[in-house]
Amino acid sequence: MFLVALVAMSISSFAAQDPKYVAYISQWRDVALQHEQEYHVPACITLAQGILESAAGTSELAVNANNHFGIKCTSDWMGDVYRHDDDRRGECFRVYRDAEESFRDHAKFLQRSRYERLFTLDIKDYAAWAQGLKDCGYATDPAYPQKLIRLIEEYGLNDLSATSNSSSVPSKDNVVVVSQQAPIATFAEEAEEEYVRPLTAKEEKDKFFAHHGRGTCNGVKYTVAREGDTYSSVAFSLNMSERKLREMNDALGRTLANGDRIYLAKKKSQAPKDKARVWVKPGEKVWDLIQREGITDASFRTMNGLPVDVRVFKTRQQVLLRKEKE
Repeated sequence: MFLVALVAMSISSFAAQDPKYVAYISQWRDVALQHEQEYHVPACITLAQGILESAAGTSELAVNANNHFGIKCTSDWMGDVYRHDDDRRGECFRVYRDAEESFRDHAKFLQRSRYERLFTLDIKDYAAWAQGLKDCGYATDPAYPQKLIRLIEEYGLNDLSATSNSSSVPSKDNVVVVSQQAPIATFAEEAEEEYVRPLTAKEEKDKFFAHHGRGTCNGVKYTVAREGDTYSSVAFSLNMSERKLREMNDALGRTLANGDRIYLAKKKSQAPKDKARVWVKPGEKVWDLIQREGITDASFRTMNGLPVDVRVFKTRQQVLLRKEKE
């Protein structure tokens, strides 16, 4: 009777799981495991934080800003922003192109020196990681560690498998009675994951250029953005600050799009001697022109007397790419 009661209690606890949480875990499990290998942030911590911070993807920030981890703007954030009341009214939060970008930025955000002591912890010690996040200042809620731990244990997030395609969330089918001394609920034991060494800066850069073309325009080297690239991810791969990359491309506040040219050094103040002028069409964007010609926004506007608030050419006209001789 004692065993039957325990089994019934175990099945009841699994049945009470929130379907919304179960679906969220299933959707983002593989991404969390991938980031565990790439960035050494425990997958169970990533998923528990995602559930808690975004209400499993249904919070205002998640819906309107694709922000699943409550990451606020910092001085080096050059992307779009969303104002939301949190500890104070109208606080600034990061906006992402999609939720997956939010997951990657979360992993990269934890690489900051503020959180470096977390990476001295055992990657399997989720309780220590949960407490460490609180101690490092990720959250102000004094119960934050306990909330993460409860989610991890109730939804079996510490039993995620990097090789299984099935959902890792326990169900009543997992409940097996072996003996009075054995645990009531047992799960397949996972093989110890092999440690994956983080890529060096050179290896990260080589990996990036293996999938991105390179060219030269006006004497300045550039690459071309692919689907899914962001200024943040490109800067990380090239081992430079996002702010520096954006400044070199006159891209403060811009979102990187597939096919955009990304200069790898500061652009020139004017075009070569054989290309002093060029015709533009109505509707053509100023930024597209300066990226195509490899010249800076400031110098182009000065040469043509173009106000800073003009983003699109309204008429067919000829514009200067080099200073006219006096």
